[in-house]
Amino acid sequence: MTDPQSPAETPPGGALRRAAPALLGYAAVRALGLVTLAVWSAANGASAHRLLSERWDSLWYTRVAGLGYGYEVRLPDGDVHSNLAFFPLLPWLEGFLHAVSPLSYADAGLLVSAVASLAAAWGIFAVADHVHGGRTGVCAVLLWAVLPVGVVQSMAYSESLFTALAAWSLYAVLTGRWATAGLLAALAGLTRPVGVAVVAALWVAAITSFVGERRRGGSTPRTDGARGGRRALAMIIAPLGAAGYVLWVGHRTGRGPFGYLDVQAGWRNGFDGGYAFGRFVAEKFTSFPSALAGAALIAGVVLVLWLYVTCVRQGQPPALLVYAGIVVALALCASSYFGSKPRLLLPAFPLLFPPARALARLRPSRSALVLGGLAVASAVYGAIWLNGSGPP
Repeated sequence: MTDPQSPAETPPGGALRRAAPALLGYAAVRALGLVTLAVWSAANGASAHRLLSERWDSLWYTRVAGLGYGYEVRLPDGDVHSNLAFFPLLPWLEGFLHAVSPLSYADAGLLVSAVASLAAAWGIFAVADHVHGGRTGVCAVLLWAVLPVGVVQSMAYSESLFTALAAWSLYAVLTGRWATAGLLAALAGLTRPVGVAVVAALWVAAITSFVGERRRGGSTPRTDGARGGRRALAMIIAPLGAAGYVLWVGHRTGRGPFGYLDVQAGWRNGFDGGYAFGRFVAEKFTSFPSALAGAALIAGVVLVLWLYVTCVRQGQPPALLVYAGIVVALALCASSYFGSKPRLLLPAFPLLFPPARALARLRPSRSALVLGGLAVASAVYGAIWLNGSGPP
């Protein structure tokens, strides 16, 4: 691990210059993905703009932005899809931009995602740079960009916004900016249910920091009191976003603290420890063609778990391990639509640090060749995916 720089030692301009290679590389990868999507969509008679901004969950977000909460769809099988399942920060931002500019709600969502994806890339770089150094930070950002479902980062979805808030909150935790970490964690909790991962990471880091200070000693009572007060404030602020929205949904539905779980149940979302996902994978082996997909799913899960174990072995800070562990657990062990699981894993960026470290040790020409090939593959896959089943 590299020694962290204090905020006073790293002026904003210097931090941006240090992150510039990562941000420029990220922008290039996303541009390649968008151009490929535009060409592929045009060849298929589809609109790339509509695929990015007006399908699947993006429609639910824009409906919340324009009409507020209360809309639901009752399906023939009895399921009830309510827009209360969607956390409010993204539609709030869409509504604000629509009010102050000529942008439609959908285009406002695209703008939020574009800005947030760059903020997320910068945050990922900052965390990786702090823990493993600058070259690893650049490689981590580029690996995040070239993930097979990386095109979601450019959609009017909440993944980029959440990842930006989570990454910067974790960076604030790692650098001792407790009040900032708490505020960003609260905003992350207003963005997606997995915001609880950021809260848990902050709490673990705060408790670990407190215990470490007690063991080391040597600080003055005034210093200890000020630092402890900031930590305590962060721990209080961090869960307010998620808890506030969940309690509001419970009040609105009249079902109390568990009302949000009832809303999710209407979408057939829940946490079953991975039983439904395991059964889904097992059913793939009932015929030969689908067995290949089943084997690929198992390989993907094994890869994710191996990356997490490697993160532990490489000594990542507890905050990152707790955060990534909860994101992975919620993604793999939820009974939600199984095609969305790769998308739900997008915020688990600490898993990319081990391969990023390996790439950083290669010659620049070799790492550029690897990342370039992955960028092309990701762009083609994203274009095919959005023009096909896409991310629900």
